[in-house]
Amino acid sequence: MSSKRIALDVMGGDNAPGAILDGALAACDPASENPLTPSRILLVGDEAVLRPALAERNAPEGFEILHAPSVIGMDEKPAVALRSKRDASIPVATGAVKQGLAGALVGMGNTGAMVGCATVVLGTLPGVRRPGIAVTLRLSDTPLTLLDMGANIAPHAGDLMQYGVMGATLQRDCMGVENPRVGLLNIGEEKAKGTDLLKQAGELLESTDLPFVGNVEGGDLFTGAVDVVVTDGFTGNVVLKLLEGFAGFMLGQVMRELAGHGADWAPTALAKLKKNIDYAEYGGALLLGVDGVVIIGHGRSDATAVANALRVAATALDVGVNRHIVTGLANVPATDSAAG
Repeated sequence: MSSKRIALDVMGGDNAPGAILDGALAACDPASENPLTPSRILLVGDEAVLRPALAERNAPEGFEILHAPSVIGMDEKPAVALRSKRDASIPVATGAVKQGLAGALVGMGNTGAMVGCATVVLGTLPGVRRPGIAVTLRLSDTPLTLLDMGANIAPHAGDLMQYGVMGATLQRDCMGVENPRVGLLNIGEEKAKGTDLLKQAGELLESTDLPFVGNVEGGDLFTGAVDVVVTDGFTGNVVLKLLEGFAGFMLGQVMRELAGHGADWAPTALAKLKKNIDYAEYGGALLLGVDGVVIIGHGRSDATAVANALRVAATALDVGVNRHIVTGLANVPATDSAAG
């Protein structure tokens, strides 16, 4: 059971610990879709805080607590905090995965600390130099996975090729897409476009068995023409934050215009659209390439986002996504990932 258990950092995030605990309870609600059992979630945090909080919520039996007395703040420098706060919830939860007490880690706290701790403590899968953050959104009729969203801002071409393999594996095994199409984010579709890094990455992706469609532009994210988009962590993070901010901005503008014209039906009619662009609905991002399932949630996560992140972790564990990633990487041409 421990290999299927999920270590949940209850102390990290803007709304911790209340929203995190509420999310754990929501994920275990028998009335919810694919509910988890409390015994599958290992709560990591200050026991003196968590036990009364569980009692206040009339939580069902089965939750186990792993004591972690301190917290790494959202604004703390990851490297400094990880050295000075080894009893914090992030390193304690990561250690639980390393020790085999859990198979996955879910956290809404300091992203840099999550990435750094997971990479150092858990290590990477065979052949992986740098892990990447994969976010799956529904910008068209089919799910779209983008990576890297911020873990590796200065990748090598071999890293980007591996992101294509890992993203396609995630789409196939967790999203049910039979033959995921992979594209490389660039400033134009032509092979000659872009930096030397992107040209080299394109050549490597072409050498794999992936259905690589070549370069894609920003507008292609919304057309359904591709299932996986590969990019560097700097660009990916900018794209993600822009999508989140602009989607909320546009939806707000539309709602206000419709309300101004007396359209009382607007909130109901646009509910599905709001759900598609809401970060809470995809719950969290998978840190692909580390030796364990790691879900990094949004710092502003509410109970819905936490519950969905837990479900993403459970699915990744149940399908053995890392096992398939290892197989996929073993079947691609050997490359010196240190080569730029």
